[in-house]
Amino acid sequence: GKEAVLANAVIAMLTIGGQQLFSFFTFSCPCHEGLNLIYGLAFLGVPALILLVVGYALNNQTWRLVTGKSSPLQEEAPLNRLLQCKLICFVLCSITGRALVAPVTWLAVTLINGSYYVCAMSEYVPENYYEPSPNVTASEYRRILAAFPCSQLVPPELSRARDEVILLLRYQSQVAGWLLIAVVVITVFLSYCLASCFSPLSFLHFRYWNSYVHNEQELFDEATDQHSKLYAMQHIRKFFGFVPGSEDVKEIRIPSLKEWQAISGLAFLNQVDEEHYDYSLLHDWALSESADEKFLKIDVNP
Repeated sequence: GKEAVLANAVIAMLTIGGQQLFSFFTFSCPCHEGLNLIYGLAFLGVPALILLVVGYALNNQTWRLVTGKSSPLQEEAPLNRLLQCKLICFVLCSITGRALVAPVTWLAVTLINGSYYVCAMSEYVPENYYEPSPNVTASEYRRILAAFPCSQLVPPELSRARDEVILLLRYQSQVAGWLLIAVVVITVFLSYCLASCFSPLSFLHFRYWNSYVHNEQELFDEATDQHSKLYAMQHIRKFFGFVPGSEDVKEIRIPSLKEWQAISGLAFLNQVDEEHYDYSLLHDWALSESADEKFLKIDVNP
């Protein structure tokens, strides 16, 4: 939908801005044989990998897929393994497509920029492109090429050769970047076409379904917030004798030291029976302990 396109565009723009800042403040090619490749590929690949993992982690569908279980209604009916596998594959493809936006943008922008690729591949320029003096050994040739990304390390007589090698590497990097963009655009377009062809819904019905799912999730979140607040108020009332926002509070409850200790500390999700959990230490105290009647009458509300 439009929201997904807008979200992807925002992610891409933030990635482009982050890449430019990252390159400006941190990237400095070592210009040393054997180190350039590791350094350049690290700047190309590691941020892309981190962005991919973050993309998976920030998607709610990932956690639904990881923590989800079949409902009792599905367990009672004959389980269609093929349909379940199709559903899992569809959800995985959807999650992966969203998670790939940032890393693909990073790779495309860095390749078009060319600095990382030039650093990584400078020492691997073939000899038939830049021919050194006949008495230069292969290892010396690679050492000279490795220094080319750093203009201050190149002797004046090699400045022209350096410029030609840098132009060659930038050409390769930028072509790779544009090819990556073209492949991604074509893949996304074909994926949408195939999804539309195999969808059981018509175009308008599909738009209605997207709208329904979006509205259902918003209403569910609102109901979750209100339900949990009302549920928590019951436990707060039992502990303090009133709930926040109450008017004309006549008395407040004074918790004992033992009760303060009972609700303090680290809380873990605790299963109390086959159907219910304790969500916090206060929740556990409110359900398992009987509150004493130690109240303090007050005359003036704060």
